[in-house]
Amino acid sequence: MERKLRIIDTSRPHVWLMTGMSDFSDWKPEWNAEIFERISSNPQHAYIFLTKRPDKISFSSDDENVWMGVTVTRSSEKRRIDDLKKNIKARHYHVTFEPLFDDIGEIDFEGIDWIVIGTETGNRKGKSYSRPEWVLSIAEQAKAHGIPVFMKEDLLPIMGDERMIQELPEQFTRRIQ
Repeated sequence: MERKLRIIDTSRPHVWLMTGMSDFSDWKPEWNAEIFERISSNPQHAYIFLTKRPDKISFSSDDENVWMGVTVTRSSEKRRIDDLKKNIKARHYHVTFEPLFDDIGEIDFEGIDWIVIGTETGNRKGKSYSRPEWVLSIAEQAKAHGIPVFMKEDLLPIMGDERMIQELPEQFTRRIQ
């Protein structure tokens, strides 16, 4: 673990996705302690965490550079957004809508700072494709709340170049400029 954590000791600011191949709910408590100690020592970076199971986590971070997020793939999972804010105390929250399996509908974006939208990738038989109207509904709701929206590149064939939005939170752009 120590060897892997050394990469975040760089002085040049980065935005690190800490759960790219894992779920924050699966982390051991000793990992959290070690990693968040290192995060506190490296405030020049932004750290993105993501979970599909915020109901299984009780966690708190007061670090300005920590972004806690949840994945929502269908309307029946919207409760995850409330679970995120209830069980994980953080200064910044984000929601990733990926892949979209149905129309999410009305979303309570209160307290959310960033939205990411994507579609299913790969060549799986029966692969689900996000519909443009689902993506636009989420983006329009977020924009109405002043929330930056980032559509992943995999949406380009679905949305077209003219409808793609790729915004980052100001806190990220300040760190990586």
